[in-house]
Amino acid sequence: MSHRYAGGCDHVHTHADHEPVDNHICHCSVCKSVTGQPSTHVVFFGHGDLAVDNPDALNRQPFNAANPDGPLELCTCASCGAPIMLDDKQRRIRAVVPNLMGFDPDRLPATYHAFFDPSKGEEKPDDGRPVHESLRPDFVWPDPA
Repeated sequence: MSHRYAGGCDHVHTHADHEPVDNHICHCSVCKSVTGQPSTHVVFFGHGDLAVDNPDALNRQPFNAANPDGPLELCTCASCGAPIMLDDKQRRIRAVVPNLMGFDPDRLPATYHAFFDPSKGEEKPDDGRPVHESLRPDFVWPDPA
């Protein structure tokens, strides 16, 4: 069966048939540290909207090493180590980084820049997308699944 959006690795597959609740380019220090990228394309799905076919095959670790009790866990494949998703322990969202987690980034284009901090000395993005110091002003965390 084909799904609107699909990713994962050879051992663990994820998919969504609903649209994401948020889609941005993240400039936060945690994303930079975890991915090694200067900015990271991040897609939030409602927690129940991103399915995982083999959740027992995931290793979980805190997403933010400086806040190990925070809500997000980085889930990686126990067999190959591939990053699969970020899982919210509060069950509001599941997030993917398309270019690292097997999704087609062109099918999930980012709509804005989040967590841009002008005090870090980086040039403000000028690709025509809005730039915010946090998530977009109208973003509302989904109710837990």
